[in-house]
Amino acid sequence: MAAAPALKHWRTTVERVEKFVSPLYFTDCNLRGRLFGATCPVAALSSFLTPDRLPYQEAVQRDFRPAQVGCSFGPTWWTCWFRVELTIPEAWVGQEVHLCWESDGEGLVWRDGEPVQGLTKEGKKTSYVLTDRLGERDPRSLTLYVEVACNGLLGAGKGSIIAAPDPEKMFQLSRAELAVFHRDVHMLLVDLELLLGIAKGLGKDNQRSFQALYTANQMVNVCDPAQPETFPVAQALASRFFGQRGGESQHTIHATGHCHIDTAWLWPFKETMRKCARSWVTALQLMERNPEFIFACSQAQQLEWVKNRYPGLHSRLQEFARRGQFVPVGGTWVEMDGNLPSGEAMVRQFLQGQNFFLQEFGKMCSEQFWLPDTFGYSAQLPQIMHGCGIRRFLTQKLSWNLVNSFPHHTFFWEGLDGSRVLVHFPPGDSYGMQGSVEEIKKGNRECERILHDVELLSSLALARSAQFLYPAAQLQHLWRLLLLNQFHDVVTGSCIQIVAEEAMCHYEDIRSHGNTLLSTAAAALCAGEPGPEGLLIVNTLPWKRTEVMALPKPGGAHSLALVTVPSMGYAPVPPPTSLQPLLPQQPVFVLQETDGSVTLDNGIIRVKLDPTGRLTSLVLVASGREAIAEGAVGNQFVLFDDVPLYWDAWDVMDYHLETRKPVLGQAGTLAVGTEGGLRGSAWFLLQISPNSRLSQEVVLDVGCPYVRFHTEVHWHEAHKFLKVEFPARVRSSQATYEIQFGHLQRPTHYNTSWDWARFEVWAHRWMDLSEHGFGLALLNDCKYGASVQGSVLSLSLLRAPKAPDATADMGRHEFTYALMPHKGSFQDAGVIQAAYSLNFPLLALPAPSPAPATSWSAFSLSSPAVVLETVKQAESSPQRRSLVLRLYEAHGSHVDCWLHLSLPVQEAILCDLLERPDPAGHLPLRDSRLKLTFSPFQVLSLLLVLQPPPH
Repeated sequence: MAAAPALKHWRTTVERVEKFVSPLYFTDCNLRGRLFGATCPVAALSSFLTPDRLPYQEAVQRDFRPAQVGCSFGPTWWTCWFRVELTIPEAWVGQEVHLCWESDGEGLVWRDGEPVQGLTKEGKKTSYVLTDRLGERDPRSLTLYVEVACNGLLGAGKGSIIAAPDPEKMFQLSRAELAVFHRDVHMLLVDLELLLGIAKGLGKDNQRSFQALYTANQMVNVCDPAQPETFPVAQALASRFFGQRGGESQHTIHATGHCHIDTAWLWPFKETMRKCARSWVTALQLMERNPEFIFACSQAQQLEWVKNRYPGLHSRLQEFARRGQFVPVGGTWVEMDGNLPSGEAMVRQFLQGQNFFLQEFGKMCSEQFWLPDTFGYSAQLPQIMHGCGIRRFLTQKLSWNLVNSFPHHTFFWEGLDGSRVLVHFPPGDSYGMQGSVEEIKKGNRECERILHDVELLSSLALARSAQFLYPAAQLQHLWRLLLLNQFHDVVTGSCIQIVAEEAMCHYEDIRSHGNTLLSTAAAALCAGEPGPEGLLIVNTLPWKRTEVMALPKPGGAHSLALVTVPSMGYAPVPPPTSLQPLLPQQPVFVLQETDGSVTLDNGIIRVKLDPTGRLTSLVLVASGREAIAEGAVGNQFVLFDDVPLYWDAWDVMDYHLETRKPVLGQAGTLAVGTEGGLRGSAWFLLQISPNSRLSQEVVLDVGCPYVRFHTEVHWHEAHKFLKVEFPARVRSSQATYEIQFGHLQRPTHYNTSWDWARFEVWAHRWMDLSEHGFGLALLNDCKYGASVQGSVLSLSLLRAPKAPDATADMGRHEFTYALMPHKGSFQDAGVIQAAYSLNFPLLALPAPSPAPATSWSAFSLSSPAVVLETVKQAESSPQRRSLVLRLYEAHGSHVDCWLHLSLPVQEAILCDLLERPDPAGHLPLRDSRLKLTFSPFQVLSLLLVLQPPPH
């Protein structure tokens, strides 16, 4: 008898084992083909279709019609409910019995009125365990309901996953039957797949790889799929291999389950609610069967949805959280974008998320911040994490960089202020490892401003009026809407059209309700009822401001007025006779030359526009210093081709810079608008392309250090990118960009691949290019993409991707940017304050008639380096009469600062970002002043306990 060969070919052996476990090949004789035994059809099947996502109690009352395997249903975003009546054969007593269900779409099994498991072909979850072992007395007949969403795991893209959804897509039921499940076959398949993974992962040059492959081959030799009595021998071979150790230095790996569920992306918010139920109830089933299984779950918003829509499931999640198997992580309301939200919005992500986890699960998330899928990271995140009691950070998206490979998986990250957190990237460089080896941004900025203003005025009204009730519940609701929209695939615009439309509705709700709350707070602040003509001018920023305002007049007209309003306070409207007082500064002069060019001059800066509206000169009058590069023009609109490799709405590729095309206007289109005095302006029209056009008013106010560009664009393009450029007469190797609670520098050159990869970076309200003694700042009210290459400042305005939303950015847009030349550093010149002022205009609000006759200020600061960012009611004040102030050092310096208070403060205590008082943080109040000490870019939170107001 011939002996078996001692040497075996590595590849053929691998393929032999692969075929033995394959679901496609040789299933008539391999192990996979024995996973299920006897089958029988369901007793009865019926269904109904609905465009709505109905609750279970309503759905089961609907009219179900007979259905059968092979039937089609749809279209996209509809729901098909199936009633499945089952009768289990007597012969299956003692067996594990499954419902085998294969259909397009995502399914959820309901049993006895509760969700019990998700089903999806894409996720290879196509059976539900009816019983682990059918008992003699167990019922043989039962009725289940299967709720099938007409969308796949990744939406319903037409042709590719990121394409816009196919609204007419239909779905099919391809299998619905009962089957006996062979658990012993399943366990052997798991062992063989692990051995294959080790063999292939380590490769043919590794000894352990050959040992794994040898073991798998031996298992195939001894295992006869038709004879279960051979299975224990094969199982023993696997156990022997997995029981071997690699020495004392061998690592122990711990795996934690997790479902990465985008709060919205290629599906709408309401579908996410059902995705959470399908995913988490399936995880619960695994926890019940495997007490050692631990599942991590992020995003408080998703848990709140489950609490409201699936209360029974929520209760079970709470129970398994008490057991330590279901672990809420991250601490935030959603997995927000890491670039676009303001610093205060990031704090609110933690404040709302941590409070929810404490309320629903008995403790906050103290282990780690969880943000695996964001598109960038603010340098202030470490400080914000520290302020919320978190010292570790899990993420991984940086590992997807196309240009440079990030060199570490576990490292310490030091933030802008020096705070350090331990960071870990999962070793598989993914958040979904298998256990194998644009307008869509203006709304965000505007709603952040509205909520800031509402909280400030409501806090001041609370402090001054015994009758005023702080709108805590309304503000929490509005903040949670904004935080929801700041999910990393929503605020960035990388979502489908229906999600973008829902997000715009959220923004409109915030605007509408926020403006109502503003008016209510202003009336209470002045302790009277709103009058028909009274107006109050409110400054919500922490410094005194003198600015030109357009005030409403009867009949809908407006008149210009120069108003002065104290820090975080109000002032009355000047009487009509003094709306045009003797100006303390030079009035604005406007001159149009015979060639059509226009000059605007307010004695601080002089602006010259060519006949097409481009900026040919910008002079700082006091020094005569020109800010525009010689021979160049600013306010130059440029158009680029924008065709990425695949991820349309996500990626901007470096090669788009090779397609730059200046947009040229026609001479004679520039005209004078406002003719001077308090304000001067000029405006022009520009045809961007045959399909898109732009109109712009260039505005200069008396006493203003910057020129504004009010812009309206009608945008109808495909795969184009619109920017505006300003070549500066400034030379520097570094440019400065504002981020949350601070700023940082980026190179203006492409010396290394790391520099080149940052051809476009994110910024908030301003960027600045300065050399010694002079600089040029570019401010904006709603844009986030920027760059400085050489001496050219560029602001990204509009894109036109077609996937996953074919209508992204299409239509009408309004935005404002401004240019500010300055002497000295941007800190000393007031660039930071100017950018705030551009984004937080003075408010003209209804007030008691007659309005207050004097000005009033609630807070002011002794140092321009410190910004009082937020004033709000404390979240958990027992008396509900405590305020929280959030301040930060904005210049990058050590500074002592006095905070002046005009409110009746009883006690002042330092607290963390979650508003927990520092036991050693009591501050002495001296002559209505508090002394605060800051290190560079430090964020401080202050709890003020108010005295009872007079009645």
